[in-house]
Amino acid sequence: MRKLACLAVLMTAGALQAQTPETLKNHFEAYYFQMRLQGDVQGVINALTHLNVIEPSVERRDTLAYIYANNEMHLQALNLLGIELNPDDSQLALQVKALSLKSLNQPKRALDQFQALFKLTPNAYLAYEMADLKIQLGENAGALLDIDYGVENATDDMKYAFYERQQPYEVPLKAALIHLRGLAQYGMNRNNIDKALASFDEALALAPNFNLASLSKQALESRNNTPENPENKN
Repeated sequence: MRKLACLAVLMTAGALQAQTPETLKNHFEAYYFQMRLQGDVQGVINALTHLNVIEPSVERRDTLAYIYANNEMHLQALNLLGIELNPDDSQLALQVKALSLKSLNQPKRALDQFQALFKLTPNAYLAYEMADLKIQLGENAGALLDIDYGVENATDDMKYAFYERQQPYEVPLKAALIHLRGLAQYGMNRNNIDKALASFDEALALAPNFNLASLSKQALESRNNTPENPENKN
C-alpha cells in the first residue's frame, strides 16, 4: 500500500509538472469561479494566490488583498501590499491599506493612506475617517476642518455603522461627524465642556439611538460632577 501511495504522489506531481502555464491558469480560473459560486472564501484566496504566481498582476494582487482585508485578515493584506505610502498604488490598494492599518491600531500610517485616498476621491466618509484618526493622534484642530467638510457634504441617506454594542447599529453620517466634533472640542479644551456637550446633544437629536454619543455625554457629565473637578470646588 505504501508503494502504491508513493507511486500515486509521483504520478500526480508528474502530471502537474507536465501542464503548461496556460493550462494551469485555465484550471485555477475555473477553480476561482467555482469557489466564488460556492461562497468559499479560502478557496477564492487559494485560487487567486495561484493565479498571481502563474501570471502576476497588480489587479490580482489588489483583489486578493481586498479579500483578505474584507475577512479581517489584515496582516495578510498588508504583507501583499506593504505599509508605506506608494504614489503608484491603485485606489483599491489605498483603501485596503488604510482600513487594515486602522484595524491594526496604526493611526498615523492609516491617516497617510486615507489622506492620499481623499485626494483622489474626496467624500464625507473619508473625512470622517481622517477626523477620527486625527483625534486619536491629538490633532484636534485638523480634525475639526475634516468634520466641517464632512458635515457640509454628508447627505441624508449616508449612514455610518457602530459596533460597540453586541448588536451593531447605524446612524446618519452627519450625526457621527457631529459626535466627533464634540470629541475634538473636548480634546482642545478639557476645562470647558459646554461645546462638547452641545455637539453630543446635536448628534443625539439627529440619532436618538446613537449609543456612543450617549456614552460620551454621560462620561463628560459624570466628570463635570465629580468633587475632584476643580470647577466644582468652592
